[in-house]
Amino acid sequence: MEALLLSGRLIDAILCLIVIEGIVITVAHRHNGTGPRPGKLIPNLISGAALMLGIRLALTQAEWYWLALCLCVSLLAHLMDLVLRYRPQGLARGRG
Repeated sequence: MEALLLSGRLIDAILCLIVIEGIVITVAHRHNGTGPRPGKLIPNLISGAALMLGIRLALTQAEWYWLALCLCVSLLAHLMDLVLRYRPQGLARGRG
């Protein structure tokens, strides 16, 4: 288990699950209209994926600037997620 974690393969599996989650939610929403709208969910998934990628880079001792880039992407995606979640309803629909 230690080798699986330190090699980054476990994080690769988690990243694959994040992609699968996005696909399943998108397909389910298109087929029966249930669940969150994919457009509002994507920033959240990107934020989590960027953090997971940052962990993988740290475990595999990548250059520091790649880790910094992942953290910046995660922050920007998280901020976008917050904007989409807490935008007043009138602005979300385009004012009328």
